[in-house]
Amino acid sequence: MSWTSHPHAIVIGGGIGGLTAALALHRRGLPVTVHERAASLEPVGAGLTLAPNALRALDALGLGARLRALAVTHPAVGLRRPSGRWLARTDTGAVEAHFGDPVLAVARAELIAALLDALPPGTVRTGSPAALTDPGDALRPAVVTTPDGERRAALVVGADGLRSATRGTLFPDHPGPHYSGFTTWRTVIDRPAQAPAAVGEVWGRGALVGVVPLAAGRVYLYAAALAPAGGRAADGDEHAELLRRFGSWCAPVPELLRQVAPDRVLRHDVLESAAPLPAFHRGRVALLGDAAHAMSPFQGQGACQAVEDALVLAAAARPGSAPDPTPVPDPAAALAAYTAARLPRTSRIVAGSRTVGRLVAIRSRPGTALRDTALALAGRLPTRVLLDRSAETYNWLPPQLS
Repeated sequence: MSWTSHPHAIVIGGGIGGLTAALALHRRGLPVTVHERAASLEPVGAGLTLAPNALRALDALGLGARLRALAVTHPAVGLRRPSGRWLARTDTGAVEAHFGDPVLAVARAELIAALLDALPPGTVRTGSPAALTDPGDALRPAVVTTPDGERRAALVVGADGLRSATRGTLFPDHPGPHYSGFTTWRTVIDRPAQAPAAVGEVWGRGALVGVVPLAAGRVYLYAAALAPAGGRAADGDEHAELLRRFGSWCAPVPELLRQVAPDRVLRHDVLESAAPLPAFHRGRVALLGDAAHAMSPFQGQGACQAVEDALVLAAAARPGSAPDPTPVPDPAAALAAYTAARLPRTSRIVAGSRTVGRLVAIRSRPGTALRDTALALAGRLPTRVLLDRSAETYNWLPPQLS
Protein backbone atom coordinates (compact mmCIF):
# COMPACT_ATOMS: atom_id res chain seq x y z
CA MET A 1 0.00 0.00 0.00
CA SER A 2 1.52 3.35 -1.03
CA TRP A 3 1.14 6.82 0.43
CA THR A 4 -1.48 7.64 -2.19
CA SER A 5 -3.89 4.98 -0.91
CA HIS A 6 -4.72 7.23 2.07
CA PRO A 7 -2.83 10.45 1.25
CA HIS A 8 -3.15 12.11 4.63
CA ALA A 9 -1.10 12.52 7.80
CA ILE A 10 -2.44 12.94 11.31
CA VAL A 11 -0.37 14.57 14.03
CA ILE A 12 -1.40 13.86 17.63
CA GLY A 13 -0.28 16.83 19.72
CA GLY A 14 0.04 20.51 18.91
CA GLY A 15 3.29 21.39 20.67
CA ILE A 16 6.48 22.55 19.00
CA GLY A 17 7.37 19.10 17.66
CA GLY A 18 3.88 18.39 16.36
CA LEU A 19 3.48 21.75 14.66
CA THR A 20 6.94 21.56 13.11
CA ALA A 21 6.19 18.09 11.80
CA ALA A 22 2.90 19.30 10.35
CA LEU A 23 4.62 22.16 8.54
CA ALA A 24 7.44 19.99 7.24
CA LEU A 25 5.02 17.34 5.96
CA HIS A 26 2.87 20.04 4.38
CA ARG A 27 5.96 21.30 2.55
CA ARG A 28 6.49 17.75 1.28
CA GLY A 29 3.03 17.74 -0.26
CA LEU A 30 1.23 15.54 2.27
CA PRO A 31 -2.07 16.90 3.61
CA VAL A 32 -1.93 17.12 7.42
CA THR A 33 -4.34 17.52 10.32
CA VAL A 34 -3.11 18.26 13.85
CA HIS A 35 -5.31 17.12 16.75
CA GLU A 36 -4.61 18.96 20.01
CA ARG A 37 -6.40 17.99 23.21
CA ALA A 38 -6.22 21.47 24.77
CA ALA A 39 -8.99 23.93 24.02
CA SER A 40 -6.47 26.45 22.68
CA LEU A 41 -2.77 26.69 22.00
CA GLU A 42 -2.07 28.76 25.07
CA PRO A 43 1.70 28.81 25.53
CA VAL A 44 2.73 26.36 28.24
CA GLY A 45 6.23 27.31 29.27
CA ALA A 46 8.11 30.55 29.34
CA GLY A 47 11.17 30.55 27.13
CA LEU A 48 13.41 28.19 25.22
CA THR A 49 16.71 28.18 23.40
CA LEU A 50 17.21 27.49 19.72
CA ALA A 51 20.75 26.36 19.03
CA PRO A 52 22.35 26.52 15.56
CA ASN A 53 21.15 22.99 14.70
CA ALA A 54 17.50 23.96 15.28
CA LEU A 55 17.86 27.31 13.54
CA ARG A 56 19.10 25.56 10.38
CA ALA A 57 16.06 23.30 10.48
CA LEU A 58 13.77 26.30 10.84
CA ASP A 59 15.59 27.96 7.93
CA ALA A 60 14.59 24.98 5.81
CA LEU A 61 10.97 25.75 6.71
CA GLY A 62 11.31 29.46 5.95
CA LEU A 63 11.01 30.57 9.59
CA GLY A 64 14.62 31.28 10.50
CA ALA A 65 14.66 34.98 9.56
CA ARG A 66 11.51 35.70 11.59
CA LEU A 67 13.00 34.11 14.69
CA ARG A 68 16.44 35.65 14.27
CA ALA A 69 14.79 39.05 14.23
CA LEU A 70 13.91 38.36 17.90
CA ALA A 71 17.54 37.80 18.86
CA VAL A 72 18.87 39.67 21.87
CA THR A 73 22.64 39.85 21.91
CA HIS A 74 24.71 40.17 25.06
CA PRO A 75 28.46 40.75 25.10
CA ALA A 76 29.13 37.78 27.38
CA VAL A 77 27.32 34.90 28.97
CA GLY A 78 28.74 32.43 31.38
CA LEU A 79 28.67 30.30 34.48
CA ARG A 80 29.03 31.61 38.05
CA ARG A 81 28.85 30.45 41.62
CA PRO A 82 26.12 31.77 43.96
CA SER A 83 28.76 34.13 45.38
CA GLY A 84 29.01 35.78 41.96
CA ARG A 85 32.48 34.48 41.09
CA TRP A 86 32.76 33.62 37.43
CA LEU A 87 33.71 30.07 36.56
CA ALA A 88 33.60 30.47 32.76
CA ARG A 89 32.56 33.08 30.22
CA THR A 90 31.84 32.90 26.51
CA ASP A 91 31.57 35.70 24.00
CA THR A 92 28.25 35.27 22.20
CA GLY A 93 29.86 36.57 19.03
CA ALA A 94 32.36 33.70 19.19
CA VAL A 95 29.52 31.17 19.22
CA GLU A 96 28.03 32.67 16.08
CA ALA A 97 31.42 32.91 14.37
CA HIS A 98 32.22 29.28 15.20
CA PHE A 99 28.91 27.72 14.20
CA GLY A 100 27.47 30.26 11.79
CA ASP A 101 24.52 30.98 14.09
CA PRO A 102 23.94 32.08 17.68
CA VAL A 103 22.15 30.23 20.43
CA LEU A 104 18.89 32.17 20.24
CA ALA A 105 16.51 32.59 23.18
CA VAL A 106 12.83 33.12 22.36
CA ALA A 107 9.54 32.94 24.17
CA ARG A 108 7.81 29.66 23.43
CA ALA A 109 4.75 31.60 22.26
CA GLU A 110 6.82 33.26 19.54
CA LEU A 111 7.89 29.96 18.02
CA ILE A 112 4.36 28.55 18.26
CA ALA A 113 3.00 31.66 16.52
CA ALA A 114 5.55 31.40 13.71
CA LEU A 115 4.63 27.75 13.08
CA LEU A 116 0.87 28.41 13.17
CA ASP A 117 1.15 31.34 10.76
CA ALA A 118 2.98 29.13 8.25
CA LEU A 119 0.38 26.33 8.29
CA PRO A 120 -2.73 26.37 6.08
CA PRO A 121 -5.87 27.55 7.90
CA GLY A 122 -7.76 24.70 9.52
CA THR A 123 -4.73 22.44 9.89
CA VAL A 124 -4.83 22.55 13.69
CA ARG A 125 -7.92 21.36 15.54
CA THR A 126 -7.92 22.31 19.21
CA GLY A 127 -10.20 20.71 21.77
CA SER A 128 -9.81 17.57 19.69
CA PRO A 129 -8.26 14.65 21.59
CA ALA A 130 -7.11 11.85 19.33
CA ALA A 131 -6.00 8.32 20.14
CA LEU A 132 -4.19 5.75 18.05
CA THR A 133 -6.40 2.70 17.46
CA ASP A 134 -4.36 0.74 14.94
CA PRO A 135 -0.75 1.53 13.89
CA GLY A 136 -1.31 -0.07 10.48
CA ASP A 137 1.40 -1.71 8.42
CA ALA A 138 2.65 -1.87 4.84
CA LEU A 139 -0.74 -3.20 3.67
CA ARG A 140 -3.21 -1.08 5.61
CA PRO A 141 -3.43 2.49 6.92
CA ALA A 142 -3.16 3.56 10.52
CA VAL A 143 -6.42 4.35 12.34
CA VAL A 144 -6.95 7.19 14.79
CA THR A 145 -10.07 7.85 16.85
CA THR A 146 -11.06 11.53 16.97
CA PRO A 147 -14.14 13.42 18.19
CA ASP A 148 -15.37 13.22 14.59
CA GLY A 149 -14.98 9.45 14.43
CA GLU A 150 -12.30 7.12 13.13
CA ARG A 151 -9.80 8.51 10.61
CA ARG A 152 -7.40 6.53 8.43
CA ALA A 153 -4.01 7.91 7.53
CA ALA A 154 -0.90 7.06 5.58
CA LEU A 155 1.13 8.41 8.49
CA VAL A 156 0.45 9.18 12.15
CA VAL A 157 2.88 11.31 14.15
CA GLY A 158 2.82 10.80 17.91
CA ALA A 159 3.86 14.18 19.30
CA ASP A 160 1.87 13.86 22.50
CA GLY A 161 4.60 14.61 24.97
CA LEU A 162 6.20 13.09 28.04
CA ARG A 163 3.25 10.91 28.99
CA SER A 164 2.54 9.91 25.41
CA ALA A 165 -0.41 7.55 25.05
CA THR A 166 0.77 6.86 21.51
CA ARG A 167 4.12 5.61 22.81
CA GLY A 168 2.29 3.39 25.31
CA THR A 169 0.20 1.88 22.52
CA LEU A 170 3.23 1.14 20.34
CA PHE A 171 5.56 -0.06 23.09
CA PRO A 172 3.46 -1.13 26.10
CA ASP A 173 6.38 -2.91 27.80
CA HIS A 174 8.74 0.08 27.71
CA PRO A 175 9.13 1.85 31.08
CA GLY A 176 8.82 5.33 29.59
CA PRO A 177 10.30 8.44 31.21
CA HIS A 178 11.17 8.52 34.90
CA TYR A 179 11.74 11.30 37.39
CA SER A 180 15.24 12.75 37.08
CA GLY A 181 15.41 14.03 40.65
CA PHE A 182 15.06 17.66 39.56
CA THR A 183 12.12 20.01 39.59
CA THR A 184 12.17 23.24 37.56
CA TRP A 185 10.65 26.70 37.78
CA ARG A 186 10.23 29.02 34.78
CA THR A 187 8.92 32.52 34.37
CA VAL A 188 9.21 35.62 32.21
CA ILE A 189 9.62 39.10 33.67
CA ASP A 190 8.08 41.50 31.19
CA ARG A 191 10.07 44.65 31.86
CA PRO A 192 12.46 44.49 34.79
CA ALA A 193 13.40 47.82 36.34
CA GLN A 194 16.95 47.32 35.09
CA ALA A 195 18.37 45.05 32.41
CA PRO A 196 20.50 42.31 33.99
CA ALA A 197 24.20 43.12 33.89
CA ALA A 198 25.16 39.44 34.04
CA VAL A 199 23.41 36.66 32.18
CA GLY A 200 23.88 32.92 31.96
CA GLU A 201 23.69 30.31 34.69
CA VAL A 202 24.59 30.23 38.37
CA TRP A 203 25.37 26.78 39.80
CA GLY A 204 25.01 26.03 43.48
CA ARG A 205 24.76 22.86 45.52
CA GLY A 206 22.24 20.65 43.74
CA ALA A 207 20.58 23.67 42.11
CA LEU A 208 20.96 26.29 39.39
CA VAL A 209 19.38 29.50 38.13
CA GLY A 210 19.52 30.82 34.56
CA VAL A 211 18.95 34.40 33.36
CA VAL A 212 18.30 34.93 29.63
CA PRO A 213 17.31 38.20 27.89
CA LEU A 214 14.38 38.02 25.48
CA ALA A 215 13.02 40.43 22.89
CA ALA A 216 11.06 43.54 23.93
CA GLY A 217 13.02 43.98 27.16
CA ARG A 218 11.77 40.77 28.76
CA VAL A 219 13.89 38.37 30.80
CA TYR A 220 13.46 34.60 30.96
CA LEU A 221 14.38 33.18 34.36
CA TYR A 222 14.55 29.48 35.07
CA ALA A 223 15.72 27.43 38.01
CA ALA A 224 16.22 23.77 38.86
CA ALA A 225 16.80 21.99 42.14
CA LEU A 226 16.85 18.49 43.55
CA ALA A 227 13.51 17.81 45.20
CA PRO A 228 11.12 14.92 45.87
CA ALA A 229 8.90 14.01 42.93
CA GLY A 230 5.55 15.74 42.94
CA GLY A 231 6.64 18.32 45.48
CA ARG A 232 5.09 21.76 45.75
CA ALA A 233 5.67 24.83 47.89
CA ALA A 234 4.22 24.27 51.35
CA ASP A 235 1.80 27.18 51.01
CA GLY A 236 1.29 26.77 47.26
CA ASP A 237 3.32 29.93 46.58
CA GLU A 238 6.06 28.94 44.13
CA HIS A 239 7.23 32.54 43.88
CA ALA A 240 7.97 32.51 47.60
CA GLU A 241 9.68 29.15 47.16
CA LEU A 242 12.00 30.64 44.54
CA LEU A 243 12.87 33.53 46.86
CA ARG A 244 13.53 31.12 49.71
CA ARG A 245 15.83 28.96 47.63
CA PHE A 246 17.60 31.56 45.50
CA GLY A 247 16.94 34.97 47.06
CA SER A 248 20.40 35.17 48.61
CA TRP A 249 22.30 34.27 45.45
CA CYS A 250 24.34 36.76 43.45
CA ALA A 251 22.88 39.66 41.45
CA PRO A 252 20.78 39.94 39.39
CA VAL A 253 18.92 36.85 40.70
CA PRO A 254 17.34 38.37 43.87
CA GLU A 255 16.36 41.59 42.10
CA LEU A 256 14.72 39.72 39.26
CA LEU A 257 12.91 37.32 41.59
CA ARG A 258 11.38 40.21 43.50
CA GLN A 259 9.84 41.43 40.22
CA VAL A 260 8.30 38.11 39.24
CA ALA A 261 4.51 38.02 38.98
CA PRO A 262 3.57 35.17 41.39
CA ASP A 263 0.88 33.80 39.09
CA ARG A 264 3.38 33.41 36.23
CA VAL A 265 5.70 30.92 37.90
CA LEU A 266 5.52 27.45 36.35
CA ARG A 267 6.82 24.43 38.23
CA HIS A 268 7.30 21.00 36.69
CA ASP A 269 9.19 17.87 37.59
CA VAL A 270 11.84 16.91 35.05
CA LEU A 271 11.22 13.53 33.44
CA GLU A 272 13.78 11.83 31.23
CA SER A 273 13.89 8.62 29.23
CA ALA A 274 14.81 5.69 31.45
CA ALA A 275 16.13 3.80 28.43
CA PRO A 276 16.00 4.34 24.66
CA LEU A 277 12.96 3.00 22.86
CA PRO A 278 13.61 0.00 20.60
CA ALA A 279 12.50 2.19 17.68
CA PHE A 280 10.81 5.53 17.02
CA HIS A 281 8.19 3.91 14.83
CA ARG A 282 5.89 0.97 14.41
CA GLY A 283 3.75 0.35 11.36
CA ARG A 284 2.74 3.74 9.99
CA VAL A 285 3.26 5.62 13.25
CA ALA A 286 6.31 7.73 14.16
CA LEU A 287 7.11 9.22 17.56
CA LEU A 288 9.01 12.47 17.98
CA GLY A 289 10.09 14.95 20.64
CA ASP A 290 9.37 14.08 24.27
CA ALA A 291 7.19 11.17 23.20
CA ALA A 292 10.29 9.54 21.71
CA HIS A 293 13.22 10.78 23.79
CA ALA A 294 12.42 12.80 26.90
CA MET A 295 15.54 14.59 28.11
CA SER A 296 16.53 16.83 30.98
CA PRO A 297 16.95 20.51 30.05
CA PHE A 298 20.62 20.87 30.96
CA GLN A 299 21.86 21.12 27.36
CA GLY A 300 18.94 23.20 26.08
CA GLN A 301 18.21 20.65 23.35
CA GLY A 302 14.68 19.42 24.07
CA ALA A 303 12.86 21.65 21.58
CA CYS A 304 15.83 21.58 19.22
CA GLN A 305 15.73 17.80 18.91
CA ALA A 306 11.97 17.81 18.34
CA VAL A 307 12.49 20.25 15.46
CA GLU A 308 15.24 18.03 14.04
CA ASP A 309 12.94 14.99 14.31
CA ALA A 310 10.26 16.76 12.31
CA LEU A 311 12.59 17.61 9.42
CA VAL A 312 14.08 14.12 9.23
CA LEU A 313 10.65 12.51 9.36
CA ALA A 314 9.33 14.72 6.57
CA ALA A 315 12.39 14.04 4.44
CA ALA A 316 11.84 10.29 4.84
CA ALA A 317 8.18 10.62 3.84
CA ARG A 318 8.08 10.92 0.08
CA PRO A 319 4.45 10.53 -0.98
CA GLY A 320 5.20 10.98 -4.66
CA SER A 321 3.81 14.47 -5.17
CA ALA A 322 5.40 17.89 -5.48
CA PRO A 323 8.06 18.85 -4.59
CA ASP A 324 9.48 15.27 -4.82
CA PRO A 325 7.81 13.11 -7.48
CA THR A 326 9.66 9.92 -6.46
CA PRO A 327 7.58 8.06 -3.88
CA VAL A 328 8.74 5.59 -1.28
CA PRO A 329 6.29 2.76 -2.04
CA ASP A 330 6.26 1.45 1.54
CA PRO A 331 5.67 4.11 4.22
CA ALA A 332 6.79 1.66 6.90
CA ALA A 333 10.19 1.45 5.20
CA ALA A 334 10.41 5.23 5.25
CA LEU A 335 9.79 5.25 9.00
CA ALA A 336 12.51 2.65 9.53
CA ALA A 337 14.91 5.11 7.90
CA TYR A 338 13.65 7.79 10.29
CA THR A 339 14.40 5.60 13.32
CA ALA A 340 17.86 4.77 11.97
CA ALA A 341 18.66 8.45 11.58
CA ARG A 342 17.26 9.71 14.87
CA LEU A 343 17.52 7.08 17.59
CA PRO A 344 21.36 7.02 17.91
CA ARG A 345 21.70 10.82 17.86
CA THR A 346 18.96 11.57 20.34
CA SER A 347 20.15 8.79 22.65
CA ARG A 348 23.57 10.45 22.81
CA ILE A 349 22.03 13.83 23.61
CA VAL A 350 19.73 12.37 26.28
CA ALA A 351 22.80 10.77 27.88
CA GLY A 352 24.78 14.01 27.61
CA SER A 353 22.04 15.99 29.31
CA ARG A 354 21.90 13.39 32.08
CA THR A 355 25.67 13.75 32.58
CA VAL A 356 25.39 17.53 32.96
CA GLY A 357 22.52 16.97 35.39
CA ARG A 358 24.78 14.79 37.54
CA LEU A 359 27.23 17.68 37.83
CA VAL A 360 24.46 20.07 38.85
CA ALA A 361 23.22 17.50 41.37
CA ILE A 362 26.43 17.53 43.44
CA ARG A 363 25.54 18.85 46.90
CA SER A 364 28.45 18.19 49.25
CA ARG A 365 30.82 21.08 49.90
CA PRO A 366 33.92 19.10 48.87
CA GLY A 367 32.13 17.84 45.77
CA THR A 368 30.95 21.26 44.63
CA ALA A 369 34.40 22.73 45.32
CA LEU A 370 35.99 20.06 43.13
CA ARG A 371 33.34 20.50 40.42
CA ASP A 372 33.70 24.28 40.39
CA THR A 373 37.50 24.06 40.23
CA ALA A 374 37.23 21.74 37.23
CA LEU A 375 34.74 24.08 35.53
CA ALA A 376 36.98 27.09 36.17
CA LEU A 377 40.01 25.28 34.72
CA ALA A 378 37.97 24.25 31.68
CA GLY A 379 36.84 27.87 31.30
CA ARG A 380 40.47 28.91 30.77
CA LEU A 381 40.81 26.73 27.70
CA PRO A 382 40.83 28.48 24.32
CA THR A 383 37.32 29.43 23.16
CA ARG A 384 37.65 27.21 20.10
CA VAL A 385 38.35 24.17 22.26
CA LEU A 386 35.34 24.87 24.46
CA LEU A 387 33.03 25.40 21.51
CA ASP A 388 34.22 22.24 19.78
CA ARG A 389 32.66 20.28 22.62
CA SER A 390 29.26 21.27 21.22
CA ALA A 391 30.21 20.68 17.60
CA GLU A 392 28.61 17.24 17.26
CA THR A 393 25.29 18.70 18.38
CA TYR A 394 25.41 22.17 16.84
CA ASN A 395 26.88 21.26 13.43
CA TRP A 396 23.94 19.08 12.42
CA LEU A 397 22.56 19.90 8.98
CA PRO A 398 18.90 19.39 8.03
CA PRO A 399 17.91 17.18 5.12
CA GLN A 400 16.57 18.83 2.01
CA LEU A 401 12.78 18.98 1.75
CA SER A 402 12.77 20.06 -1.89
